[in-house]
Amino acid sequence: MKRKTVRSKTSIRRKPRKKVTFFSGKLLRFSIIGFFVVVFIAFGYHYRNGLLYYLGFKSYKLKYEQAEAKRISDVRNYQVLKNHLGKAVGIDVSEFQGKIDWTLVENIENEYPLAFVFIRATAGNDCEDGQFENNWLGAKNNKMIRGAYHYYRPNENSLAQAKLFIKTVQLHKGDLPPVLDIEKLPKDQSLDSLKIGLKRWLKAVEAHYKVKPIIYTSEKYYDDFLKEDFSGYLFWIANYNFYREKIDEDWLFWQFTEKASLSGIKGNVDVNIFNGDAEQLRFITVE
Repeated sequence: MKRKTVRSKTSIRRKPRKKVTFFSGKLLRFSIIGFFVVVFIAFGYHYRNGLLYYLGFKSYKLKYEQAEAKRISDVRNYQVLKNHLGKAVGIDVSEFQGKIDWTLVENIENEYPLAFVFIRATAGNDCEDGQFENNWLGAKNNKMIRGAYHYYRPNENSLAQAKLFIKTVQLHKGDLPPVLDIEKLPKDQSLDSLKIGLKRWLKAVEAHYKVKPIIYTSEKYYDDFLKEDFSGYLFWIANYNFYREKIDEDWLFWQFTEKASLSGIKGNVDVNIFNGDAEQLRFITVE
C-alpha cells in the first residue's frame, strides 16, 4: 500500500498596506506640480503686460510704452506745478487739438486753475489756423486771459507773415501781447538773414498793436541764436527736460510739458507757467 504524502501548507505573510495620505506618493507629486502651475499662471497674469512687452508683441509693446511714458509725464507735471504754487498757469492750443469744449476747460490735475491761454492764429504767409476763431471766442467766454501767436516760417517773407497775423488778430484790452513762435533754422538763407526777417516781423507787429511782442522758442534755440541779438524782448521758453525743475528768472513764460491731459480737450496739450501770479499777469496785458 502506497503511503499518501501530505504536504503541509506554507503560510504566506502579506505586508500590510501603507495608508495613502495627502503627503504620500503620486498624490504628493501631483499636488506639488499643481501648486507650481497655479503660481506660474498667477505670475504670468499679473505681469502679462510686461511679459508681452519683452516677448516682442508689438501692439502690447506700444501700449506698454505709452502707458509708462504717460505715468512718468504725469508725475513730473504734478511735481513742477507743486514747485510753482502761486504762479499763474496756462495752456497753448491750435487746430491740432481739434474742437475744444471751453466750458470744461478749468484746471490742471483737478487742482491748479488755468489763468491764461495762448492760441495759434497764423503760420507762415498763407495759413490761418482752422480753429482760431472758435478758440479765441471760447477762451474769452471762459473768462481766460488770452493771447495769439504766429508760427514763423524762416524761408517765407517776414513782412507778408506779419501782414497775415495783423489781418487775422484783433487784440482788445486785457489780451496778452502778440507772440512770435520761432523753432526752425532756415534752409536757403544765412542766420543773419533770419535775424533780419525776425526783427522785421517784430517791428511791424509792434507798430500796429503798440505793444512789444513776446518771442517763443526752445531753450537751446534761445541760447544759441537769439539771446544776444534779441535781448530787448521778453521770452517764452520751451523745455521739457527732467533736470529743469523751476522757471528761469529771465523767462517770462515756461512751457514745461507737451503731454498734459485736460477736460474739454482731446489728446495732449501744452502747459505753461508765468513767472508771476495772476495779478502780475494782468500788468503785461494790452491796455
